[in-house]
Amino acid sequence: MKNILAICMLSMATIGFAQKIEPTFKAENDLVKATYYYNNGSIKTQGYFKNKKLTGEWVRFDKTGNKTQLAYYAEGKKVGKWFVWSDEALKEINYNNNAIASVNVWKPDTKLAISNE
Repeated sequence: MKNILAICMLSMATIGFAQKIEPTFKAENDLVKATYYYNNGSIKTQGYFKNKKLTGEWVRFDKTGNKTQLAYYAEGKKVGKWFVWSDEALKEINYNNNAIASVNVWKPDTKLAISNE
């Protein structure tokens, strides 16, 4: 009886891990579009590679499909304005030469941005 129970538990664990959704990669001209998924099938992260390096726009979502991050890369390095959404605030992070140049925070209860320069 213990052996049957152990086999059933092992089978259930194997089925649970087997349901992981693998990322997809699709060639688009000289870029490769990558899409990563949550176990529920919704998109987790989507963006592009060029020469095996992150490039262009990358978007991250929560499990319900809400956008949580918008990021930009050039040859694998962080560039430009990034946006990070949370329940508390919207953060704008400015990158220069792969380093944070400034951070602005917008909170729903204020009408002014707070700069952390």
